[in-house]
Amino acid sequence: MDSLITAAARALAAGDPLGALNRIALRDDAPALALRGIAMAQLGDLVRAKALLRSAARAFSPREAVARARCVVAEAEIALASRDLNWPVKSLDAARATLEAHGDRLNAAHARYLEVRRLLLISRLEEAEHMLKQLDPTNLPPALRAVHELVAAGIALRRLQTKAARKALDRGRIAASQAGIPALTAEVESASLVLNTPAARLIANGTERTLLLEDVEQLQASKALVVDACRYVVRALGKVVSLASRPVLFELARALAEAWPGDISRDVLLARAFGAKLADESHRARLRVEIGRLRKLLRTLATVSATKGGFRLAPSRAREVVVLARPVEGEHGAVLAFLADGESWSSSALALALGTSQRSVQRALDSLAETGKVQAFGRARARRWMTPPVPGFTTTLLLPAPLPSD
Repeated sequence: MDSLITAAARALAAGDPLGALNRIALRDDAPALALRGIAMAQLGDLVRAKALLRSAARAFSPREAVARARCVVAEAEIALASRDLNWPVKSLDAARATLEAHGDRLNAAHARYLEVRRLLLISRLEEAEHMLKQLDPTNLPPALRAVHELVAAGIALRRLQTKAARKALDRGRIAASQAGIPALTAEVESASLVLNTPAARLIANGTERTLLLEDVEQLQASKALVVDACRYVVRALGKVVSLASRPVLFELARALAEAWPGDISRDVLLARAFGAKLADESHRARLRVEIGRLRKLLRTLATVSATKGGFRLAPSRAREVVVLARPVEGEHGAVLAFLADGESWSSSALALALGTSQRSVQRALDSLAETGKVQAFGRARARRWMTPPVPGFTTTLLLPAPLPSD
C-alpha cells in the first residue's frame, strides 16, 4: 500500500474525510475508490459513497478477498445510516466470516456491531443482546468501544434500565473522547439527551404530567395498575396482559382507567371504542360483549363492574390506576416517532421496524405528507422520508410493538 493510501486511511480513521480526499480525490484505483467512498459517507453523500464502494469492490481482483469484504462492510454501514434495513444481511455475514478467516479482527468486529445495531433498530432485542454478549470490547480501539457502549445503552434504554444505560453512555463518552472523532462524540451526547427528555405522559385522577425514562422505569416497578398506551398492555405487580392485537378492548381499558376511581358512562365508552355518536341497541349489545371480554382478560389484575351510570374499573391488589401515554399522540404517531430521529427512512424500513405492512406505512406517510408533517425525496426504491426532529420528546424508545390497528 502506497504512502498516500496509508495517509488517507489514517485520516478517515481519525474522522477527517476532507484530509483523506485531499490525498486521493483524483485517483481511480481500487483502494482509492474505496477510501473515497468512505470519505463521501462521512461527509453525508451516501448515494455517491455507495456507488464508489461498489466500483471499488468490482475493481479489486478475486484474490483480494479481504479488500472486497471491507467494501461490503462499508456499504452495509451506509445502508444502516440511510435506514435501508432490507440490505442483504447474508452478504455482511459472509464478509465478516472472510475478515475473521484472514485475521482482520477489527473490521470483523465492526461488521458484527453493524448487525447488532440493525437488530436494535428493528426491536429484536433478545438477538441483539445475545450477539453483543459475544463481543469483548476490551482490546478494541476506542472508536469501536464507543460503538459497543452505544449499542449496550440502546438495549438498556429499550428495556427501561436507565441506570445501566447511564453507565454505558459514561463509558462510551470516555471511549469517544479517546478516539478523538467529533462525530462519534456527538452521537454519544445525542444518545445521552434521551435520558433527560420527556418520554411519556402520566394520566391519573384527571391530571396529566410528563415523565422521563427514569420515571417510567419507577412507575413500572410501583404498585399501580398501569394501562400502558405505549406498548398496549395492562400491567400490575409483575403481571402483564397484552392488548396489542385488541384495539377495541385496549381503548375500553384506557377509558376506564382515565375515569378511575369513578365510573364512565356507556355513551362515552361507545364513542371512544366504536366512534358511535348516536348509539342504538346493537351498539349497546356489542359494548356488553366487549366489556365481558375485557373483564375475562383482566380478571387477575382488576374487576370491571356495571354501575347505574356505566362501568367502573377496580384494581384487585394495586393501590391506584394510571395511564401511561406517548408524549405526542394522534393518527400515525408511531410513524412520526421513528421519523423524529432526524434520519431518512424508506417505507420498507419503517414497515420492518414497526412490524406492519409496507402498504399500511405508505398510506400513513402519504397522509402525513398531505399535512406537511413529513417530506419525501428521491423516487421509486430510492425514495426516503424524513422530518426534522420533534423537540422535547423521546422518539423510538417506547415503540417496540406493532400498531394495534395493523
